[in-house]
Amino acid sequence: MKAPFLNTKSCSLYFLAVLVFVALTGSLCMAQQEKLMLHFDGGDGPGNGKKIVLIAGDDEYRSEEGLPMLAKILSTHHGFSTTVLFPINPEKNEVVPNYKSNIPGMEALEDADLAIILLRFRELPDEQMRYFDAFLKAGKPLIALRTSTHAFNYSAESKSPYAKYHWQSKSPGWEKGFGKKILGETWVAHHGQHAVEGTRALLDGIQAAAKNPILNGVKDIWAASDVYTVTDIGDDATVLIHGASTSGMTPDAPINWEKSLMPVAWTKSYALEGGKKGRVFASTMGASVDLLSEDLRRLIVNATYWGLDMEPMIPEKAEVSIVGSYKPTMFGFDNFRTGMKVSDFE
Repeated sequence: MKAPFLNTKSCSLYFLAVLVFVALTGSLCMAQQEKLMLHFDGGDGPGNGKKIVLIAGDDEYRSEEGLPMLAKILSTHHGFSTTVLFPINPEKNEVVPNYKSNIPGMEALEDADLAIILLRFRELPDEQMRYFDAFLKAGKPLIALRTSTHAFNYSAESKSPYAKYHWQSKSPGWEKGFGKKILGETWVAHHGQHAVEGTRALLDGIQAAAKNPILNGVKDIWAASDVYTVTDIGDDATVLIHGASTSGMTPDAPINWEKSLMPVAWTKSYALEGGKKGRVFASTMGASVDLLSEDLRRLIVNATYWGLDMEPMIPEKAEVSIVGSYKPTMFGFDNFRTGMKVSDFE
């Protein structure tokens, strides 16, 4: 019996169909394997065996750039295992900082020993927020940077049990929301002139004299982000650094002494209703460009040890050299790099 005859046109269509099928199958496999978070294994160091989750989610200060860089420092130089979460637009699985309702991987908080966040005006679904709420109820240590004072912004119509986290919450016991209850302050105002005045860090003399280990090796911090207004962070807060506004946007800009000093880094405790007591380190610095400051990176690394109750292991001068390349974008709305995938921040 003769094989069925296929003319040239039929063969071409057949092979075209095969190619399309292979391409679609390959694309599907790639989509299924696409990373939605970063993970860095811990190397040798005191932090080996400890897990840190870093959550990027602000639309102004480029946390999607700064937190992966910090994660690599913590893993490479100090041994911590780190996982970085991002705001993801699910349409193309791209990192979109102003997409405010999706941060995949929040379940990583379940076995995290410490979290570092830089969030602004998020309204996450309950399925994601429940992991953050459970983390806080467990009294686990938290490091909160810059706009985390106003991390959450729930709509007036929200029926979420986590709407109390809203930065201007009026819920009893949660007045002014997450920022006030956990960190000691919510968003108040720009004390320094935004994008015109930077922040010169002035170490608290009492804490420096007492050799607070969080200040080990920390001497010179200038941040491009301006000083925030901080009114009352609570009696149990310990101010480590005050911030002076600088009359200019360079490290050598003079201090504007007409403006008062404000706390820009402090520690305190927190507790949710029915939860355990936890440690928190907060700083109103932390933009991606701020982290070009070696001593600001060192301050955050030291605070990580402190949060984990590892004060005796805080180095006299922690290694905080940048791993790989780091060219942060200047802060601002809608100036983030578009079309970025999580793998682009490795």
